[in-house]
Amino acid sequence: MKIGFIGAGKMAEALVSGMLAKGVCRPCDVVVSDRDPGRCNVMRDTYAVAGVEDNRDVVRSCDVVVLAVKPQDLEGVLASVAGEAAGRLFVSIAAGKPLSFFESRLSGARVVRVMPNLACQVGQGMSVYCAGVAATASDVEWVRQMLASCGQVVAQEECMFDVVTALSGSGPAFFAYVLKAFVEAAAGRGMASETALVLGLQTMRGTSVALQEGGQAPESFIASVASKGGTTAAGLAVLDASDVHAVLQSTLAAAADRSAALRA
Repeated sequence: MKIGFIGAGKMAEALVSGMLAKGVCRPCDVVVSDRDPGRCNVMRDTYAVAGVEDNRDVVRSCDVVVLAVKPQDLEGVLASVAGEAAGRLFVSIAAGKPLSFFESRLSGARVVRVMPNLACQVGQGMSVYCAGVAATASDVEWVRQMLASCGQVVAQEECMFDVVTALSGSGPAFFAYVLKAFVEAAAGRGMASETALVLGLQTMRGTSVALQEGGQAPESFIASVASKGGTTAAGLAVLDASDVHAVLQSTLAAAADRSAALRA
């Protein structure tokens, strides 16, 4: 099976790297295009995949086409390849654009919509998918395997995709923002920034693993760390007295609302 990527940015590279590492495909099965020739060169040199200049050549030569371009660029890309789309599976990773957007522009194609995140770069991604009306069970299974090569995968109804985009798609930046604040606070009290980052990163990683493997709800885990009158309780008291809870909820809401606005 030939797999094409229109767009060769970081997310496309993460998916290609994961698929090759897990044997989902071979380098000779992958074709990429990008408006920046330099990105095609990087993909060719790093992964030994084929790079082409014309998006139509990707579609003509491939059974599956991953649309890895920005939402605002999709209209032009789809118009250029619509005549070659029939009978092929298209996988979109674009935020905001619903299945109907692609199905109305790619006559005769099958479509699956996915939302991965940048942690796919290190095999720890969180990816979500939903299938269009013409997508087959084998289409869905192939997409699931592609995403599973880069991390965890779940299916969700499309009506949840704005929330998915905000929580797991944009989420890595939000968690990193919180980490940055703690590192800066530690540095402000005299710790070397490099040391603070090591402590913060491992604490974030360990918390994630403990929550996943321990099966505790976040509030239960918080209670298990915080003893009465202790250091954790002192910090939590500041959080509880602030509006940080509302701010974090507003952060997710703003990202979800922007996802919804991209439908237009």
